[in-house]
Amino acid sequence: MRPILAPLAALTLILPGCQQQASELEVKDAWVKLPAVSENPGAAYFTITGGGEDTTLVGVAAPFAVRAEMHESMKMDGQMANMMTMKPIAEVQIPAGETVTFAPGGKHVMVYDIAPEVKSGDTVPLRLSFAGRDPIEVQAKVLAAGDPAPQP
Repeated sequence: MRPILAPLAALTLILPGCQQQASELEVKDAWVKLPAVSENPGAAYFTITGGGEDTTLVGVAAPFAVRAEMHESMKMDGQMANMMTMKPIAEVQIPAGETVTFAPGGKHVMVYDIAPEVKSGDTVPLRLSFAGRDPIEVQAKVLAAGDPAPQP
């Protein structure tokens, strides 16, 4: 019987570590779309999966640009219901274990005055700041204005 107990004991030591990793806040699938006209803003997109506790995304920095702002696109009401508008958002709730996606037509980050040396095919950093925790930096793939969105 002793040979069976040793592997079980080892498993109980490993499993808590696996649970801890699964409950970590994660940011993935980051990409930046360059503007068609260089004076216009570009946009950044990514997916956040909440960890073991609720948190709040309070900002995104793009060191390759002068300014970055979180925005949300939405359909207009009334006679212009087939048109979209957008508004700045100050924060985004990230519920524990839930996924929040920043994607075209929804939440996104407007990236203003992108450095002229940033080109399609490059990789650039995005730094996401969360309330009460350390920021997370991810690398985002840069796409030209006409390139299709990457598939996760």
